[in-house]
Amino acid sequence: MDQRLYIVTYDISDTKRWRRVFKIMKGYGDWLQLSVFQCRLTKVQHAELIALLDGIIHHTEDHIIVLDLGHAEAVVPRVVSLGKRNYTPIEHEPVIV
Repeated sequence: MDQRLYIVTYDISDTKRWRRVFKIMKGYGDWLQLSVFQCRLTKVQHAELIALLDGIIHHTEDHIIVLDLGHAEAVVPRVVSLGKRNYTPIEHEPVIV
């Protein structure tokens, strides 16, 4: 499966919209901290996520940044993590059907 690793961060001005964005993001990635997620996504998943988020936000009030770190299997992020949580890149897990 061809996946890329993304960091998604957002600044949503309305609490109701923020909650909607947060719920969508939980379905696509791992929560790192307030308004920051890391996601392993295929091209299709990436397009779906962008379309969903684009339909929720108010473009004059909100802001979302999607950072593409590269191929999920090849990327080794260099991250400085201070405080109570360490940053760990998402591991690929097999899907059992």
